[in-house]
This record gives sequence, structure tokens and C-alpha cells, in this order.
Amino acid sequence: MKVAVVGATGLVGSVMLKVLAERNFPVTELIPVASAKSAGKELEFKGKKYKVVTVDEAIAMKPDVALFSAGGSTSQEQAPRFAEAGIVVIDNSSAWRMDPTKKLVVPEVNADTLTPEDKIIANPNCSTIQMVVVLKPLHEKYKIKRVVVSTYQSVTGTGVKAVEQLMNERQGIEGPMAYPYPIDLNVIPQIDVFQDNGYTKEEMKMILETKKIMGDDSIRVTATTVRIPVMGGHSESINLEFENDFDLAEVRSLLAQQEGVLVVDDPANLVYPMPKDAHEKDEVLVGRIRRDESQDKALNLWVVADNLRKGAATNAVQIAEYMLKNGLLPA
Repeated sequence: MKVAVVGATGLVGSVMLKVLAERNFPVTELIPVASAKSAGKELEFKGKKYKVVTVDEAIAMKPDVALFSAGGSTSQEQAPRFAEAGIVVIDNSSAWRMDPTKKLVVPEVNADTLTPEDKIIANPNCSTIQMVVVLKPLHEKYKIKRVVVSTYQSVTGTGVKAVEQLMNERQGIEGPMAYPYPIDLNVIPQIDVFQDNGYTKEEMKMILETKKIMGDDSIRVTATTVRIPVMGGHSESINLEFENDFDLAEVRSLLAQQEGVLVVDDPANLVYPMPKDAHEKDEVLVGRIRRDESQDKALNLWVVADNLRKGAATNAVQIAEYMLKNGLLPA
């Protein structure tokens, strides 16, 4: 298959290349795409060198599928051009997520909604992806009424500039700031811009995307998203209120059986998920599983995943894998 990676030189783009190689996606020709200033550079993929090309050159090369991770404005402009040329676009930006004509897909949750007509498919927000994979079996069994989520998000979610800011601060070096405040030895309770309702855009993404992916507008969601000085993955404290009561042993069993989830939960031996454990893994780790004793039919969970992999690159590749397996991409 001819596979284009748009934004191939960026943080998520480079992880997409790594995931495509690791999962042995059947790439016969790779088309790395970036801005005009990066065109002509070379990237290595599976021991072979490929030249970075522009969007126009990539469309002319007619890839079967294009994985986009080049930002919202690029996706808004360029994804329709690829789609019009018959190329399936899996887009990692926020550009198409809440478009009612586009599917918002986490393969373990709602890949069965995809059809051959879907030419632009949205990859959800990283923090939403790891949450809904865990919510799915619990919602099916007990029906979720309400979700309260607080996130503890890695600087890698912002990009290379944020990683450099953290590392510079650790070494006492002055440099470009990705955030309005220092991030080392600090916590910033703001991810993305504030909206009129006092929530940030990231918080509203989690609220709206969860309902769309789960296919249930009755689920009430509230979120607080926070940037912390870590690498390796995003963490989430999730409180769920159900319509039906649950048994904790059954909850653990349902989560253990859920595709893409790894239960890491042995508090007696201080075993619980941490970002360093999720780093470079594709699974969503869940632990600290316990009943909320302040509320009937309520549960507390701690969920961790690598935001560059399952939260972005891996999820996009998994969508492509599903489409190929189910005849929705050229074989």
C-alpha cells in the first residue's frame, strides 16, 4: 500500500512512522509529507530512505491512505483535497472531530461505524481516547450516567517546544517558552485556550468527543485538564456514576477482557499505572480501581496511556488496519 504521512517530520508524525514499522502495516511505498521548507529532506523507514515531499506532490503520487498530523488549519485546507482524489484521510487534528458528517473513531469502541464512503476520519483527542477505551465495557454493562475526569498531561502533548522548555528549566537554561509559566516544579491548570463558559478547549473536547464516540448524548461529562512536568504519557483520575450497581471483581474482569486495556492494580504491593510504565506501549493501563464510598453506584479509576502512541499515532494506524482488514481500503 502507498501510505502518506502528512506532518512526517513532527513529534506525532515520527511516532506514526515508528508504529507503522512496528506493527508491520503493509507499506509498499511511504510518502513522507511536510511543509515546503522541509521538502527534499530524507527520512528513513524500515531501512530505506524516502524523500520528504509537499502536499501537491503527495496527492499526485496517489497514496491509498494518508495519516495526517500537521495541525488543524493544514487539515482543514488539505484533507478535502486528498479525499477528492479518492485517498482515505485519517486526521489527528481537531479539525473534523465534531463535524457531524465525519466519524470520530477509537477502533476498540466504534470502528464498526466505518463505511467505504468515509474518506475523512477523525482521530480523537489523546486524553479522550484513553478514557473511552476504559469506559466502553463498563457503559455496556452498567450504563454510565456521569463522568468526572481530571487529567495530568505530559508536556509531549504540546510538542517539541514544550519538551525543550521543561529540559531547559531543569538545567537552568533560558529559552523559548511553550507555556505562559514555568512547567518544571509546577502544574498548569490550563490546556488550550479558555472558552466563554470558563472551561478550556481541551476540557470541552473531552466532554463533547466522549458523547460522540460512545454514541450516547445522555452521558454527562465534566473535565479539568492539567499540564504537569512529566514525559511518557497522560494520566487521568476518573469518577464514574452508573445507573446500575456493580461488583468490583466483575469490573476488574470486564476491564481485563477489554481489547487494548491492561489492568495494573495491586495496591497492597504498590502496583498502579504511572506514565513511565505506559511510555512506548500501545495499551491503556488502568488501576486504583475502587468503589466511590461517597456516592451510590460510583467507581474511581486511574488511567494512564502514552499520548503519542495510543493517544495519537497508534490509534490512527489501528483505524487504517481495521479499514484494510474489512475491505474499506484498497487491498
